[in-house]
Amino acid sequence: MDEHPPSRSWLERLTHLIQSEPKDRADIVDILKTAQQNSLINLDVLTMLEGVLQVADMQVRDIMIPRPQMVVIEQDMAIEQILSVVIDSSHSRFPVIGDDRDDLEGILLAKDLLPALLENAQGESGSRFDLKEVLRPAVIVPESKRLDVLLKDFRVNRNHMAIVVDEYGGVAGLVTIEDVLEQIVGEIEDEHDFDDEDDHIKAHDDNEFVIKAQTPIDEFNQYFKSDLSAEEFDTIGGLIIQAFGHLPVKDEVVVLGSFEFTVLAADTRRVRLVRMTVLETVDESEQES
Repeated sequence: MDEHPPSRSWLERLTHLIQSEPKDRADIVDILKTAQQNSLINLDVLTMLEGVLQVADMQVRDIMIPRPQMVVIEQDMAIEQILSVVIDSSHSRFPVIGDDRDDLEGILLAKDLLPALLENAQGESGSRFDLKEVLRPAVIVPESKRLDVLLKDFRVNRNHMAIVVDEYGGVAGLVTIEDVLEQIVGEIEDEHDFDDEDDHIKAHDDNEFVIKAQTPIDEFNQYFKSDLSAEEFDTIGGLIIQAFGHLPVKDEVVVLGSFEFTVLAADTRRVRLVRMTVLETVDESEQES
């Protein structure tokens, strides 16, 4: 008889570790952390399990792409303009709008442009591309929808994108299945990231700061005693995207007033982090007054 019984799976060892029923979610997390410390599960598994638990407590508004940072297609764009947006953004799905971002016409899938591309490649010009013919219905969700419920809806209905509306029915942003899954598996942290969720601005020295793109413009103005316009956008990220005229990539630079913004972290959907350098200092006489 074998004196060494077969090794148990990490799930069996974890089950053995749980001697009593956990009272709440915090107890479950503590048990998982103990399991990781005892090498029953590795750190990646712990991170994903914590992410699964966290998703149940989060709402769509916590992770959505804000309205100003949405990459959209305007319904009156020519096929060449649409292709330019698709190529520049590398997205696969796009909200199509009419007069403004509240006037949602539907969702365009990049793959639905292939027939038009084929016609152009073959030199066929008999029919004009009609954007409305290839639009898919938009899935609409409220800001308050729980992420675990949204993920289930995405899976059951085989959707990958939803348009988020506020309590008044206006478009607040969009959310994708990738955004939800990122909460579970985690995102790659940038070397400049800082952890404090409540802190939007981090000073490096008197003239250089690292700023989260989600920083409200009013908060920025109050911090730096500036007067950047908050009429069209709510966040620094939205203002920066407007100044660029496109969704910028890392290391792109733009100047707004007396501030120079350098993009430190961005993905194909949003700006995340910027470095701000003050180009002009306030006169000492003004400071004293």
